[in-house]
Amino acid sequence: MTQPLPASRKRPDVATWFDLGTVVVALILYSIAWPTLFVTHEVAPAFAPVFAAFAAFPILLVRVNPAVGWAVSAGAALVFSIVLTPTAGTDLPFEVVHVIVLFVLLFAVALRCAVPVIVAAWAATSMLFATTMPGSAEGPLWGWVVGLGALALFGYLIRTVIASQRTLARQAEENELERARRTVLEEKARIARDLHDVVAHHMSLVVVQAQTAPYRLTDLSEPARAEFESIGVAARTALNEVRSLLGVLRSDGQLPEHAPQPRAVDVPELCASAKRAGVPIDWSVAGQLSVVPDTTGLVVYRVVQESLSNAARHAPGAAVRVLISVNATQVRIEVVNHAAVGVQHAAESGNGIDGMRARVAALGGQFSAGPTHDGGFAVVATMAMDTSLVPIST
Repeated sequence: MTQPLPASRKRPDVATWFDLGTVVVALILYSIAWPTLFVTHEVAPAFAPVFAAFAAFPILLVRVNPAVGWAVSAGAALVFSIVLTPTAGTDLPFEVVHVIVLFVLLFAVALRCAVPVIVAAWAATSMLFATTMPGSAEGPLWGWVVGLGALALFGYLIRTVIASQRTLARQAEENELERARRTVLEEKARIARDLHDVVAHHMSLVVVQAQTAPYRLTDLSEPARAEFESIGVAARTALNEVRSLLGVLRSDGQLPEHAPQPRAVDVPELCASAKRAGVPIDWSVAGQLSVVPDTTGLVVYRVVQESLSNAARHAPGAAVRVLISVNATQVRIEVVNHAAVGVQHAAESGNGIDGMRARVAALGGQFSAGPTHDGGFAVVATMAMDTSLVPIST
């Protein structure tokens, strides 16, 4: 498998290669313009490097700012046509290298600049060539106007084609994202239907059966009635959470109106509900649960809820101890259950512990879960009170 190159060894991108190529071309043009300047024009040797530089080096701005490069080159051409005298047998007002650079920069202006700038550059260049190049008064004027106009129009057409291709590519990408979004929405709708048809339906039956049991079964004792009431409360709570989940799954990406989420202050009622359901649980709280932020409080509630569910499922009848301590900087949760007498501790299955670990890690907290030395099981989680200071994972 090919390993990616480190940052210090990454290959240059297209723009870097283009700039390097431009520098090479400018040096080649300069090396041509300097010695040939003596052939085409009468110039002092001391000024030849300067004239050659103004003829060749404006091409260095072809990508960075072609309009400025064109203005420098065109202005230098106008000055050269005035101050330089062609040698015998030569009637060009400035060098061929200068002509090439002006063509390239005009083409770059047509590719990169606004339409008024393109028109101005074309008109000025046409006027420069028509008034300085040799020939009859009619021939050069219209010939250069048409030729330079064709060059500028060709550059503008290429620019239009590239812009159209980019627009089509962007539209294709947006269409692909929309198709992916529709696929996700369809899958979410299917999951919502399955949850509604299976989970919500059976949970509703549990609620109805638990609530009507005292009326259908007349010889129930008070403990049995309380047990059915506890089952009904737990089932209604679970059903409300399933309905909230269905609302999220059925949404199209907009924020749904959620029912109030559990908070840390709801943990004692959660423990009391578990005790009414027959779990031998003992809980204690050190500090004020009301000061725990809602985001952290929701995680506290879910960790305790999942830990109690695991204890009831894997160690039925075992005593459970829940300890929550709150101070100014952190919240610490400890849920410990003893080993069930005569029942072997079941192997962990499902995603409960992974889900708790992910919730705690999202807040930058510490999480641990595992068997204790006496055969029980312990879940310990510690989270910061101020989650705004938690660094974002990358």
